[in-house]
Amino acid sequence: MMPSLSTEENRMYNKMWHQTQEALSALLDKEPQKMIEPQRNQVFIFQTLATFYIKYVQIFRNLENVYDQIVHPQKRILIRKVLDGVMGRILELKNEMVELELTEFHYFDDILQDLKLAPQQLDIPIPKYFLKEKLEVIKGREKILAQILADSGIDTSDMKYPVKGIPFDEAVKLIQVAERARQGRLRALFMKQIYLQEYRAKQSKMLGKKVTDTWAAALRIQKVWRRFHQYKETEKLREEEMIFLGMNPPPLFNEVSATVIQAEKVDCLRNEVQIKHEEDYREALVTIKNDLKLIEGLDIKENLQDQIRHWFIECRNLTGTFPDYPDIEEGGSAIIFSNKTIQQVIEDIIANQEEEEKNEKKKKKKKEKQPKKAKKQKKGTKEKNKEEDEKWKMSPSLFLPAMKEGCNAYRGTGRSPAVIQAQESINSSTVQSSHYQKHLFTCIFLQQTFSISRVSGAVLARRYKEIWMKKDESWNFSQDYDPELIREEKRKELESEIRIQVDELMRQELKNLKLAVDRERERPVKAGKKKDKKKGKKGKKKEKKAKKDKDLTADRTIESLYKELVEEGLLIQALKVNLSDYIGDYSYLGTTLRQVSIEPMPSLLDVRQLITLYGIWPLGSAAVHEKAPLVKSLLLAGPSGVGKKMLVHAICTETGANLFNLSSSNIAGKYPGKNGLQMMLHAVFKVARQLQPSVVWIEDTEKTFYKKVPNAEKMNEPKRLKKHLPQILKLLKPDDRILIVGTTRRPFDAELQSFCKVYQKIILVPRPDYASRYVLWKQIIERNGGVLTSALNVSCLAKVTDGFTQGHIVEVVKGVLTDQRIRRQIHKPLTAVEFIMAIASMNPVYKEEEESFKNWYAKTPLGKKRALAITGGSTEKAKDKGKRKEKKEKKATKKK
Repeated sequence: MMPSLSTEENRMYNKMWHQTQEALSALLDKEPQKMIEPQRNQVFIFQTLATFYIKYVQIFRNLENVYDQIVHPQKRILIRKVLDGVMGRILELKNEMVELELTEFHYFDDILQDLKLAPQQLDIPIPKYFLKEKLEVIKGREKILAQILADSGIDTSDMKYPVKGIPFDEAVKLIQVAERARQGRLRALFMKQIYLQEYRAKQSKMLGKKVTDTWAAALRIQKVWRRFHQYKETEKLREEEMIFLGMNPPPLFNEVSATVIQAEKVDCLRNEVQIKHEEDYREALVTIKNDLKLIEGLDIKENLQDQIRHWFIECRNLTGTFPDYPDIEEGGSAIIFSNKTIQQVIEDIIANQEEEEKNEKKKKKKKEKQPKKAKKQKKGTKEKNKEEDEKWKMSPSLFLPAMKEGCNAYRGTGRSPAVIQAQESINSSTVQSSHYQKHLFTCIFLQQTFSISRVSGAVLARRYKEIWMKKDESWNFSQDYDPELIREEKRKELESEIRIQVDELMRQELKNLKLAVDRERERPVKAGKKKDKKKGKKGKKKEKKAKKDKDLTADRTIESLYKELVEEGLLIQALKVNLSDYIGDYSYLGTTLRQVSIEPMPSLLDVRQLITLYGIWPLGSAAVHEKAPLVKSLLLAGPSGVGKKMLVHAICTETGANLFNLSSSNIAGKYPGKNGLQMMLHAVFKVARQLQPSVVWIEDTEKTFYKKVPNAEKMNEPKRLKKHLPQILKLLKPDDRILIVGTTRRPFDAELQSFCKVYQKIILVPRPDYASRYVLWKQIIERNGGVLTSALNVSCLAKVTDGFTQGHIVEVVKGVLTDQRIRRQIHKPLTAVEFIMAIASMNPVYKEEEESFKNWYAKTPLGKKRALAITGGSTEKAKDKGKRKEKKEKKATKKK
């Protein structure tokens, strides 16, 4: 049976969307009220920020699920807009919490208890549309990369699964040995059976008689059977009790059920329906617009011309002269049909004039005042600014308008684009007073006559009430596109296109009217000297920029550069590793430790969340990357085996990003000299921009910033990129979805100042704690074919392996669970001793090494601020000290 999409599922996801939208609108109403007033209590500020952060995460989880499952194409457009807005707002709140608490890791145990939420509900999912929307592009890129690697002789499949060739004679001998061993085992079993039969025959002959007391024999058999049966019953009851208490998983827990298989089939079908509906929607956008152009195009053109002519006459009757036609930059004739009343326009004019007068007075006062008084005023303003800085205030958000607009579209309080454009032009401070007078006459005209914009606005208001809050969709069983909505949107587009043509015609008509009636002629505008100077300055600046941004590979295609980087080993294939494979658990003691002024080590799931927020979300969504707090570079510091390399590959896998390897060991001997280095960096970042998103990975990045280069590594020139990396970061713009990721296991060997200037965000990746080790042992054993039984004490394993990393655990599990051992599990279950014996020969991460990482992190800019905040010091003093040190160092270098 082929699975089908039921109406109940559609209703369920529509209901989920409506509930989430209502929760979001309520949150948007509450947030400005609490964030406008400045606060001083840091605990209260953090709690408000944390509550909003947690609520936005819950809304995001629901919206992401709805967007993935809903089929209606027009609903998906609106949900996607709101989803991107919520993602951006979460990043903004995270940034605010970091600036407030001066740490990347936060703990919300108290707030989760108040909201009655589990820690697992704080897990931030990765939107599925990151990969779904560009799946074909990623597959095509992977094929090209595999082809280039195969042609160049570097086949990744051979690297993953190395197979050594064996000569034919040796292969025959191996098969013969295995076959003879099999036959020997069978013969041994057969001989054992013969021996047992002969032994029993001898025993019976020696006894001479059979056992006569059959009742005693039967009684003995009954005792053995009853004991065995009772043992099994008690064991079964114990297992049921443990399952009931939640201590053991239920039977068939790890097996895939039929309902899960059915759900996967329905998901596949849903994806196919989504793709089909989107294709139909795109085709309908073109066909409906063409139909409207044929049917309503001429009527719209005539109506616009009649309205504008009527406006000419009305303005002539009111003022005695014809009005000035609005320029294209101001919006053309669209500015005429704004929905503002006369009083609103008059208030805008008065307010604008008052602001201009105040600015002029301030300029005059500044010129008249003496320098002494100015100094005194500066001191007073500094003191006031210090008092204001003590009070915390929320920074303005770039994503709240987008979310509010989405909520308004959902509720039905939308406005037409023409009206919004006109109102924005009226409210802008650059518009002169003569333009305001023109708007005043426009509003008088609109009050006297019936305007299409007012009628269309009323129709839109009624229409939006039905979208999407209380819309009747009983007719739309298949959840296909709504043609009426497309007609309304395309009618606006068609009107704006026709308006441009009408404006050109009506401008000429207005000129003719002025010549015929008022006998006015156009006067040529004289070009001022100031403008020429400005143009000259701009031209010089452009020339300088052109020199800096000179394309060194203008004569080459992206395909040729891509191929060259792959052949040189600078562009590598990312391993297919999901972020969910980075296993760990939450830190349940973070809040209690911070209350006692002890800084806890972060958990593995805290690290995973930061990778999602700083790496995956901005790279996956262009809308989020442009407006969210920009993170250009990321540093992962921690001991070997904690999964730093795996996290880099997970970022690429989850976003479909290209992976460039600029490690010092990888670029050694490639593109020699200064010109070669410039060419390499230019080619890498040109391809990265063109095929974004991209990740530039620098493994063992401390070598690039060595305090002193070891003699063994001087030939490789590990510090080649040290001067160029800060320049590259400056050139990266919000449009460039490029992330520089560095990994290091010895950050103490690097110069701290230059190190911290390059990497904006520093994430300390710790060794796993007890909770994370417990989850790691369980999941890694199961993934490698092991079966968990009562004979295997996982808790004991987690306690004994304190200090060992994820890499150690994976290596031990793969070493113990061979094919032969997996087959023997039925007769001999796994025990903890097997794994302990294997891990005993490995060296763990000792506390001294962990403390060295902590001490190093405390010297970073954020670590210093955090330490001062804990001890009660001010961050301003630390900044002043840092500046003084920098000045002293600069002076010392100049003297030398």
